[in-house]
Amino acid sequence: MRNSKIAVLATGMTLTMALAACSGGGAGSGGNGSDGETGAAAAEGGLIGVSMPTETSERWIADGAAVEKGLTDAGYEVSLQFAGDDIPTQSQQIDQMITQGVDLLVIAAIDGTALSGQLDAAAAAGIPVISYDRLIRDSENVDFYVTFDNEEVGVQQATSLLVGLGILNEDGSEGDATGPFNVELFAGSLDDNNAHFFWKGAMDTLQPYIDEGTLVVKSGQTDIEQAATLRWSQETAQKRMEDLLTAAYSDGSKVDGVLSPFDGISRGVITALQNAGYGPGIDAGMPIISGQDAEIASVKLIADGVQYSTIFKDTRKLADQAVVTAEAYLAGEEPEANDTETYDNGVKVVPSYLLESDIVYADNIQPLLVDSGYYTTEQVESGQS
Repeated sequence: MRNSKIAVLATGMTLTMALAACSGGGAGSGGNGSDGETGAAAAEGGLIGVSMPTETSERWIADGAAVEKGLTDAGYEVSLQFAGDDIPTQSQQIDQMITQGVDLLVIAAIDGTALSGQLDAAAAAGIPVISYDRLIRDSENVDFYVTFDNEEVGVQQATSLLVGLGILNEDGSEGDATGPFNVELFAGSLDDNNAHFFWKGAMDTLQPYIDEGTLVVKSGQTDIEQAATLRWSQETAQKRMEDLLTAAYSDGSKVDGVLSPFDGISRGVITALQNAGYGPGIDAGMPIISGQDAEIASVKLIADGVQYSTIFKDTRKLADQAVVTAEAYLAGEEPEANDTETYDNGVKVVPSYLLESDIVYADNIQPLLVDSGYYTTEQVESGQS
């Protein structure tokens, strides 16, 4: 059973980087310039509302910019708004977009359950809604979902933790380490549907090792409700890690690894550990710590041997797919989905297009992030984009 799981992990750890920013590729029945009618529709223009959750994360700034550029290049006007992680602000911004008469909405929700009224109004006005990376729940008026394979992202986070501990090799084969290793588990914000998929993928991967005693969660906090980090906050993660160290490690035992689902959370965990005398880097006793989103500050930490890994979700590809999907709707066509079974929002299964992600280690920063043009060498060295 474990060997078959390892084979699946090994398969999920590779991806050919083939898409450039907003190139018009991806699977939609109306790609940029690929069809005469679609091209004509794009040329006629239209107004598209893009609602992003926050500007406090460089990931969402990059998403907003990439979606705006892709849609503008395709001939549309764009109303791009960031909601500052405030639910009423996002609701009000979307209300204003509907009042402005947008032709389509692209929404990355702060709280996936808080926008039913706005989606009802959009449906009444005939405005299609694309849920962007975070699934909007409890509404039948979500037309399409573009995202990454979020359960696989969780598998990759857990896999990188196992690789760092030496339990697995990077190719997914068995490593030499046998443990036991003390690990602690962090999850994302419970109001973000993706957090649950990340957790499921990660825990399905880690649970066999926990059951056999190779991994020990010394705090005993193995439920997502215990591990959750509201709004993915770095400060909240730092405080929880400090509390875990006080409660479970005051006997002189050490943390060997931390499952983290986001780079901001990882940096909060690292700060707490360094303040407690760990590190400063892995070579000096910093635990193996995973992450997600390949934020430039964490990429530098990986290059410097402080954070062990992150998951690279290329926002250029996600933005490109959002553009392809929007063009299909505005041309009166049905966007192509590659998943019509997984993403049940509580009212309906939302047709989805899933993209692949990559595990970033220190030894593949160059090919994955620099050679692909996502970051420059100077940005990686400075930790600033």
